[in-house]
Amino acid sequence: MITRFLFENIENELSRQKVTLLLGARRVGKTELLQDINQKIGSKCLWLNGEDADVQQLLEERSIANYKRLLQGHELLIIDEAQFVPDMGRKAKLMIDEIKPLHIILTGSSAFDIAEMGEPLVGRTITHYLYPISQGELMAQENALQTKQHLEERLIYGSYPEVVTTIDLQEKQRYLTDLVNTYLLKDILVFENIKNPQKLRDILQLLAYQLGGEVSLDELGRQLGMSKNTVERYLDLLSKVFVIYKRSGYSKNLRKEIVKSNRWYFVDNGIRNAIINNYAPLAVRQDVGMLWENYALSERIKRNEYKGENFKSYFWRTYDQQEIDLIEEKNGSINAFEMKWKQDKSKVPVAFAKAYPEAGFKVINQDSYLGWII
Repeated sequence: MITRFLFENIENELSRQKVTLLLGARRVGKTELLQDINQKIGSKCLWLNGEDADVQQLLEERSIANYKRLLQGHELLIIDEAQFVPDMGRKAKLMIDEIKPLHIILTGSSAFDIAEMGEPLVGRTITHYLYPISQGELMAQENALQTKQHLEERLIYGSYPEVVTTIDLQEKQRYLTDLVNTYLLKDILVFENIKNPQKLRDILQLLAYQLGGEVSLDELGRQLGMSKNTVERYLDLLSKVFVIYKRSGYSKNLRKEIVKSNRWYFVDNGIRNAIINNYAPLAVRQDVGMLWENYALSERIKRNEYKGENFKSYFWRTYDQQEIDLIEEKNGSINAFEMKWKQDKSKVPVAFAKAYPEAGFKVINQDSYLGWII
């Protein structure tokens, strides 16, 4: 069994009179994580599925008496896929304010209703994001040789729990294809009025081929026959179901630094490769550098999230093509990181070194990445 880092964090919070929001894409392991917590808590936990119409009806009457009857003898309430329960934020607020002791965990596979859900709960919430399994979480399961041997698979098939625990490569491919075709965009189609769902897939394909490159909304719109505003909306929706994320340009000192464009990455390499149906081995691929950059940056996000490191993250580039893949900023200090699949020597760009002489610089390659992502 792979122990998720958030298990201990959430377990330590259960004694607090709070509402935990556990967010993450479908199939990243939210339900399994909470089953482990439920098993440890035992009879004091009440588990409800927010997608169940009977559960929605059970919670419909927003009254203290109704919720006290429901929660009698329980100190932990888990509502899986809570975004399907209408007005869940106000209902959770009433429960947490009036019923003691109580801790509530609400899970969601999208951020569509999180703002609305969280608004009534201001000052009462703890938010956690669960990602596909991190390399740090796998360190207890494998030795250094196994980690090295599995690296190519992680770059190609990603780190969704089912993918990591499946040995057969054909089964991994079938799972990822089914995930992309069936579950990945489900919440967008349920909650948003999307007139042409195929356009979502088309955008993802274009982003997959431009992985880590700067993306022009105008150019995407021209290629897809869509307005810039529609493209922007679709990208926002895809971010809210935790499929992709963006990086903005960093600029403080130089007029020639690029700040107006964004780079887009996939949260998981396997999803990216499933979108373009390319599971070829690294030896015959032309996009290995892209895969390495996407993998390393995503693993860094997981590491920072689980360790509570609140870095602001950017890329850096000038108009004369000097660039750095990642800038992390915290408390006024910055560190720069360049992703390199091959063990090439890489020097900090001259313009960056002159503009930010106090900044650290490190190359993240196959020799140095583990200490950086765990």
